[in-house]
Amino acid sequence: MSEHRFFVELAYDGTAYAGWQRQPNARSVQETLEQQLSKLYSGTEVPVTGCGRTDAGVHAHFFVAHVHLPEGIDLTELKHKLNKMLPNDIAVFRIYPVSMDMHARFQASSRTYRYYLHQEKNVFLKNSLFFPRALNFDRMNEAAKYFLGKQDFTSLSKLHTDVKTNICTVSEAVWKQEGSQWYFEITADRFLRNMVRATVGTLLDVGIGKLEPETILTILEAKDRREARHSVDAHGLFLWRVTY
Repeated sequence: MSEHRFFVELAYDGTAYAGWQRQPNARSVQETLEQQLSKLYSGTEVPVTGCGRTDAGVHAHFFVAHVHLPEGIDLTELKHKLNKMLPNDIAVFRIYPVSMDMHARFQASSRTYRYYLHQEKNVFLKNSLFFPRALNFDRMNEAAKYFLGKQDFTSLSKLHTDVKTNICTVSEAVWKQEGSQWYFEITADRFLRNMVRATVGTLLDVGIGKLEPETILTILEAKDRREARHSVDAHGLFLWRVTY
């Protein structure tokens, strides 16, 4: 039976996982999805390719993966079966055919992340950073503008990664309020490991007055991870949107 390529759109709470990508000694979202697909196809391996990597504890409000499956399958039934088999922290909401040359990772033109925080203690906001110190969001948005454009983000990247370049083009970087929470939304053509969490940590230091907004330029020009500030915890970070 011939196979076809399908895109799978899903969401997950990353709290219990070591990230999207399969790990040798830890639970991952990719492995969990592949295991359930394999059960549906008599134990046959069903590799799944994701639109990117999310680190341990990071969530996805919207994630895209591609997979090869037999042509003619009932996609509604497949989605229903997968959602029954998958744990409650992973949900598939759409499966649809694409051309064989469509690649979930390499053909994504942009990705958007959001980092959530709240300043009043709330036991129900588990996927949000509790940050009780006063923040000046106007200053933080002034500083965020320095991240826009095509730049070298070495100062905000995890060290010793396997990427060929640290150049990224950021088209959006802004803090917004949503009810009792604030979130930082950033869109770029690509992201480096730890880039969003280091960016948020640096902007928080601007918000509490430790850094001036224009210091962002100095940090970026240094191309040195030691120049940027701490990385915030993973639990407030979401992959929010992927565009093709």
